[in-house]
Amino acid sequence: MILIIEQILNGLQYGVMLFLLAAGLTLIFGIMGVINLAHGSLYMVGAYAGTWFAALTGSFWLGLPAALIAAALAGAALELLVIRRLYHRSHLDQVLATFAIILIANESITLLFGRQPVFTLLPEAFSGSVELLPGLFYPAYRLLIIVAGLLVALGLSLLITRTRIGMLVRAGATNREMVRVMGVDIRMLYTAVFGLGALLAGLAGYLTGPISAVQVGMGEHILLPAFVVVVIGGTGSIRGAFVAGITLGVIDTCLRAFLPDLLNLMMPVAQADALGLGISSMGIYLLMAIVLLIRPKGLFPVGAT
Repeated sequence: MILIIEQILNGLQYGVMLFLLAAGLTLIFGIMGVINLAHGSLYMVGAYAGTWFAALTGSFWLGLPAALIAAALAGAALELLVIRRLYHRSHLDQVLATFAIILIANESITLLFGRQPVFTLLPEAFSGSVELLPGLFYPAYRLLIIVAGLLVALGLSLLITRTRIGMLVRAGATNREMVRVMGVDIRMLYTAVFGLGALLAGLAGYLTGPISAVQVGMGEHILLPAFVVVVIGGTGSIRGAFVAGITLGVIDTCLRAFLPDLLNLMMPVAQADALGLGISSMGIYLLMAIVLLIRPKGLFPVGAT
């Protein structure tokens, strides 16, 4: 039972990371209609900027605003210089342009920091473990990530549903032309939304730093699962991104942890491990296929809610 609870918590932590990435992706695609493959690069920029500043100052907490500011500025610059020229272009043009940004970002990071992985400073107060249940010790930093992600989800939900900015975001997701006709500077709205999405990606990248390597190309590894979250949750839906992110995080983690052992009961160990690994790797994509068969527009397709 302790192992099951521990893996569920690991899945929750992974799901929170997926949500932070997918929230920005779903807003950008839902409002702007842009497929941004470079979103993972913003995740990487936040991780590197925060890690560099944390190492410079010796403080994890001072690295946090550096990560957020760097990612948000990089996102705003990307929107102003590149994405703004792609709004009325085909999705193929958007994919090619943002893929080029990935290559440029990776080479730029290599020139600045080299190819060797680095690790973010772990905050001293969260370097130990917390006894959640008798015999269940769980890393305090992972709990911090879970709590931070849930708080961000709550704040983002309130921003989208309870503020004028959120009203414009939701309106832009459902009818962009109507928002333009109402006199709203749609270009500034687009830049703000893109910057917010980049900030969330940078936050995810920096928080991941102490538990996984900060390295060139790190954004591409998590980008595909984040797109799966967007598809399952529904384009433009923050609630959908949250539900899908947490669900996929828990399912993916539990499949990888328990499926090979379950298959060992029915077949030789080597075959069970190989089959378990293969099914686990495909798990979230199989779930996406099932959801799309039942609900082609995702779980929560109505606006950015």
